Amino acid sequence: MPTVSAHVALTLAQHIDHVFGVMGNGNAYFLDAIETQTDATFTAVRHEQGSVVAADAHFRASGRIAAATTTYGAGFTNTITSLAEAVQAHVPLVLVVGDEPTSGPRPWDVDQIALASAVGARTYTTGRADAAATTVIAIEHALTYRVPVVLAIPYDVAALEAGPVPEAPAPRIPAPLAPRGEFAGGMLDEIAAALAGAERPFLLAGRGAWLAGASEALGALADVTGALTASSALGRGVFPDTRYDLGVTGGFGADGAMELVRQADVAVVFGASLNQFTMRFGELFAPGTRVFQIDVAPTATHPHIGGFVRADARVAAEALVERLRPAASDVHLARESAPAADESADSVRTKRTSPREALKPWRETVDIAAARAYPEGEELAPDGRLDPRSAARRIAELLPEDRVVVSDGGHFIGWANMYWPVAAPDRMMMVGTAFQSIGQGWPSVVGATRARPETTVVLTSGDGGGLMAISDLESAVRAAGGRGMAVIWNDAAYGAEVNLYGLKGLAEGPMLIPQVDFAAFGEAVGAEGVVVRTLDDLERLASWASEDPAVRRFLVLDLRISGKVIAPYQQEIIRVNS
Repeated sequence: MPTVSAHVALTLAQHIDHVFGVMGNGNAYFLDAIETQTDATFTAVRHEQGSVVAADAHFRASGRIAAATTTYGAGFTNTITSLAEAVQAHVPLVLVVGDEPTSGPRPWDVDQIALASAVGARTYTTGRADAAATTVIAIEHALTYRVPVVLAIPYDVAALEAGPVPEAPAPRIPAPLAPRGEFAGGMLDEIAAALAGAERPFLLAGRGAWLAGASEALGALADVTGALTASSALGRGVFPDTRYDLGVTGGFGADGAMELVRQADVAVVFGASLNQFTMRFGELFAPGTRVFQIDVAPTATHPHIGGFVRADARVAAEALVERLRPAASDVHLARESAPAADESADSVRTKRTSPREALKPWRETVDIAAARAYPEGEELAPDGRLDPRSAARRIAELLPEDRVVVSDGGHFIGWANMYWPVAAPDRMMMVGTAFQSIGQGWPSVVGATRARPETTVVLTSGDGGGLMAISDLESAVRAAGGRGMAVIWNDAAYGAEVNLYGLKGLAEGPMLIPQVDFAAFGEAVGAEGVVVRTLDDLERLASWASEDPAVRRFLVLDLRISGKVIAPYQQEIIRVNS
C-alpha cells in the first residue's frame, strides 16, 4: 500500500514536474516514491541550500513552480538563507522536508516551524490521513501568495501505509487583482488624464508586471501615450518595443538615460517595488515629476508616490489604454488636419487640440542609443588586470543569443546588468539580491537548465560567492553540460566590502581572498576552464559558442579583473554611506 511519503510525492507530481534536493534520512521515502512512482524529474544538488536555489531559479526562468527537498535538522537549517531569499523575492516553491517525529524532538532536532516562520515561510505538516490534501493546500498557498512553503513529513509518519491515494482537487489560482471601488476607478481616470496631458510621459515596469503578463498591454500604453519606458533590474525586457526603452533604472542605468528620466513630468510605475537601488536612493525622479504606482502591494511602496492603485499590472494597463485611445485618436485627427499656410489663427483655434498635438512625441525627439551608452573601458586597468567594463562589452558580443543569465550577488552584478542585453525578465535573474546574500549562483544554473533545457544558461558570479557555493559547481556542470557556462569576475576580494569599508580605512585583510583558479576548479569536475587575462583570451568563448552543445563541455571563464574599477551602482552606495 502507498505510504504517507508516496501520497505526498504522487500528489505533488500532478502539479510539479521537477524536484531538486539532497537525500537524507528524513526524505528517503519521499524521494523513493518520486523516483519509482512518478514522472517527476529529480536532480541532485550537493548542498541543501542549492535545492531551494534551484527550485527558485526554475520558477524565475519558466514561471512553473518546482519543489526542493532535504532531510530534517542540519539538512533543513542549511536551506534558511535561500528560503529567506525566495520569501523576499516572492518566489513560489514547495520545500519538502523531514521533521521530528510526532512523539517529540530528538537531540538533533530543531524547531523547524519556528525557523521557517522567522524568515517568512509557512509550514504545513502532513499526517497519515491528510497527506494528499495537505500537499494541495501547500501548493495553493505558494501560488496564491507567491511565497515558498515548507511541507513537513514527520519521521515516524513517513513510511506508514496510508491506503489508496485519494483524488485531491487542483490548487485554486486567484484571478488577477482588478481595481475595486470608486476610488480606484477615479485614480485610474486621474492617471489617464495626467498621461494625456503630459509633455514628457514615462512608464517604469518591474518583475511584477512581467508575472502579470502585462508586456503587451504596457507596449500598447507606451504607444498610445508616446512615453519613454524603462524597467527595474528584475524587469529588464518587459516592454516589447526597445526603440524607446531606456533600459534599467537605478545604479545600473546609463547616465544619459537617467537624466532623461529626471526630465519626465508624469511617471507611472507598474509592478516594481521601487527599492532604494531602483530609485537611486530617492533621486530617480525630479521633484516636479508626478509619480503614480500600480501594484498588488497593499499600499504605495515609496514616499515619492503621489497616486496609487492596487491592481494587477496587466488589468490596470489595459484599463488605461481603453481610457486613452479615444483621446489619442483625437490628437491624430488634429495632426492630420494641421492648418494650411493661409489659415487664420482664429480658424486654427477652433480645431480640436491637445497639449502635444503640434509637437512630436517626446520619445521621438531624443537619441535613445546615445542615452543608453555606457563607458567602454580600457583593455587593462592601471593595475594591469582586466578592465571589467571592456570584458563585459566583449562577452556581450560573443554570448549565444538564445540564453538565460543567472546571477549571484556581489559587486560584480553591475557589469552584466549594464552591458549584457536582455530579451525578457525571465532571461535574466538575480538570485540572492532580495536578501542581500551571495553564494547562490552555481545551483541557479541547475534550476534554470531544467526550466529551459534547449537554452544556454550563463552564470555571472564573483569569486566570493563562487567559492561559497563551490560544492554545486559539480551540480551545474552535470546538469547543464554543454548548454552551460560561467563567467567568474575574479578580483581576489569581496569587492563590495573593499569598495565601501576599505575606502573608510577599515582593515582590508578580512576583505581579501587569495587568488583562486576557478578554471582548475571547473576542470576538476568535467568542465573546460579558461583563465582570461586579456580580451584576446575571450576568443575561446567565440569558438565555444559556435560548437554543438551536445559535444562541447561546460565552460568556466575565470576573468582576472581589476578591483580598482568600481561599478556605478556601488559608487552610489559609497556616496550615500560615506
